[in-house]
Parts: sequence; structure tokens; C-alpha cells
Amino acid sequence: MKNEQENQHYQALDRQSIWHPYTRFSALKDGPLPIITHGEGVYLYDAEGRKYLDAISSWWACNLGHGHPAIIDAIITQTRELQHSILGNLSHPRAIELASMIVGLFPDDRRVMFASDGSCAVEAALKIALQYWYNMGQIHKAKFIALDFAYHGDTLGAVSVGYLESFHKPFKSSLFPVFQAPSPCCGTCAFHAPEQSCVRECIDTMRTIIREHAHEVAAVIIEPMCQGSGGMRIHTAEYLKSLADLCRREGVLLIADEIAVGMGRTGKMFAFEHAGIVPDIVCMGKSLSAGYLPISAAVVRDSIYETFRDQPEDHTFYHGHTFAGNPIAAAAAVATLRVFENEGIVAQSEALGKILAAELSRLADLPGVRNVRSLGLIGVVELEEDKAGSGTRRAIQVRDRLRANGILLRPLGPVIYVMPPLVTPEPALRYLVQALGKVIRESKA
Repeated sequence: MKNEQENQHYQALDRQSIWHPYTRFSALKDGPLPIITHGEGVYLYDAEGRKYLDAISSWWACNLGHGHPAIIDAIITQTRELQHSILGNLSHPRAIELASMIVGLFPDDRRVMFASDGSCAVEAALKIALQYWYNMGQIHKAKFIALDFAYHGDTLGAVSVGYLESFHKPFKSSLFPVFQAPSPCCGTCAFHAPEQSCVRECIDTMRTIIREHAHEVAAVIIEPMCQGSGGMRIHTAEYLKSLADLCRREGVLLIADEIAVGMGRTGKMFAFEHAGIVPDIVCMGKSLSAGYLPISAAVVRDSIYETFRDQPEDHTFYHGHTFAGNPIAAAAAVATLRVFENEGIVAQSEALGKILAAELSRLADLPGVRNVRSLGLIGVVELEEDKAGSGTRRAIQVRDRLRANGILLRPLGPVIYVMPPLVTPEPALRYLVQALGKVIRESKA
């Protein structure tokens, strides 16, 4: 009875006070929302005691699942020592340790600009790219190239380079113009190109834009290997390598938004590693602290950082956030990186990714399935869509039926995807895909 009363109490307060992100008003009228009270491993539990497999890692962040003792202990210990201290003309041990560990993940010399969330890391990266060329006396290099279907966050700069009509249309008048190239997606190739020529086909427009506008472009920004919110559009390592080569030859910076695809998600620590490249600026976030506390970073080549000196002319980067590198969040991130190393998380993700791919392949022939694709522990089932939105409606049915059966996910239109924690037990992973297949079979357009 206590749980039921508590749940009703929180449901009432929720409806009166919370503005839920990316949630339609109509969804709040469909019935009570699960009130999540605690998590353990790859599962979440609501106020009524129901158990849910967290199949999207709580918005792609909790790559180590919930309640990892090493991270919790680090948070508790740091909370007792130092709760907050700014990094403006000061420093503290956890930020130093974390920055050093992040730099150690790269083969070249780097500097770490901390932020509080992914959007802020992207904003910092964009501004760093702009000021870099300003510092170099090339103030005309002040534009960006991005892909269509890109998503880089919800602040105005991030929206400008990651504009999605269905999300951002009301803000269009306040965005800066961006050169936009077609987005590659091997599962649903727009060119219907054979595999051996797919890279040439899909990068042609990007190549043309870079060559014609390199003199005015500061950087290209991309979600390496997989575009997330734009539909889980997976491209090849060859495409990414070709893009990096183009940027280097034409004198354009490359910004890799690894906020969702980094930290082991694709079977490597960073998705750009699949292409054997090292971008000029790399944005990290979400699972940097295992999703336990907000922290993010823009990781920048030292050669870029060195142009921000203040002598003989002041080129200081006048940018920062109050909670950038917060000690408690940094402690969580330090513990997270240690867990990754000590527990072999990236290798585990790679092995589980192969299982996920094999299990998903069995769903390719289900009625109404347009495409099945995967990359590491990102699995996608894209449904056939029509002008009436039948695929989207079907995906919502799948979401609701899975939730009733203890699995949490959030489709993107007709695209049903799973991004479970990298520590998901193999039986749970197989069960997830089998349950997904069963529900898809039972759903109706």
C-alpha cells in the first residue's frame, strides 16, 4: 500500500510541476508515467516495484549500467572532500587526474576544455574552431559544414550544425547558416550504390562543398560512424577516413561529436578509431561519468590550443561554465575510466556487439521491416514508413508493448533502436532482441 500511495503522490506532483523533455502533451494523457526510484545493473525499478531492462542506457549515457560500486564510492568520497571549485585561475585534483586520463586516450598532445553536458561541449568546439582561425589571422574562415540528419545538441549553435526539422523548426530564424552535405546511411543508401562504390557516391557532395568553400570554412562536424537522433544512420569507416583526408588536404578542421558513440559504444573507445583517424577536436559527454553526473569535454589538439596565447596579442578563450570540471562529476568520470580499463569494457562491448548483430539479423525478414543494421552495441530495426506515418505508429505500439513487458526504449519515428549498457549479460541481450522481434510480429501498421 505504501508504494501505491507514494506512486500516486509522485504522479500528481509530476503532472503539476515537471516539463518533460522531448515529450508530447498527449503522451501525458495516455496514463501514468513510470516513476523510477532506483537502478541496479542493467535494470531500473519504478515506485510500484516493476523492473525494466534499460535498453537505451538512460538516453545513451549509463554505459556501465546502474549502481556500479566503484563510481558510487568515488562520488561519496569526493562529496566529503570538495563539492565545487571553479577552474578559472584555479584547479583541483580530480579535474587534473581526469584531464590527464583523457589525454592519455589519444596518440597526440591534447588539452581538455571541460563543460557540463554534450551541447555545451559542442558549443565550445565550434567556438574554438572559429577562434583558432581568427587567432591565425584567417577571420574569413568562419563557416561550418555538417550532414543532414545530424544532431549535436539543443543549444542554438549546436542546433545550427545539427538541425532536425521535426525538433527545431521554431528556432530556424535564429540559427546561423551552415553548408549541409547528404548524410550517408549504408542500410538505406539513397544512391542505391553497390558496396564497392558506396564511399565515392555518398561523399561526392561533401567533397565538392569542401573544395569550393575551404577558404571560408572553419570546420566540418560529424557524429562518427553513426548519426543518433537523426535516425541511427550508420556509415562506413571508409567514408569517415575519406572525410578526414579531405579536411586535412583542404585545411579544414574536423570535429568529431563522440558524445553518444564514444566510450566503448561501437566496440572501440572512440568511434573514429574504426577509420584510423584522429580528429582535431573531439567532443565527449554522456557516459564520461557513466551517466551518473553531468560532465563533458572538448578535447583539442595542442597545436590549436597554442594559438590561444595572450602575448603579444590577447587570444584568450573567454569561454567557460560554472560547473565545468566539477570535482564530484570529475571524480565519477575518473572512476568510470578506471572501470573501463580494469574490467575490459571496450573488449566486452565488441564481443556483445557481434552477438547483437547476429540476433538482429533474424529480424530482417519480418513483415514491414525496411532495414536492420548495427554497430557495436547499437542495434536498429527500421520499419517501412508511408505518408500517413504507419511505421511511426507501429513503432509506438512496439515501444508501449515492450514497456508493459519490462523493457524501456524510445523509437525515433519508424526507427526502433536499442543501445543497452555495455555490461548487459548475454542472456539479457538475447532476450531483448527476441522480445523485440516478437512484438514487431504482433504489431500492426
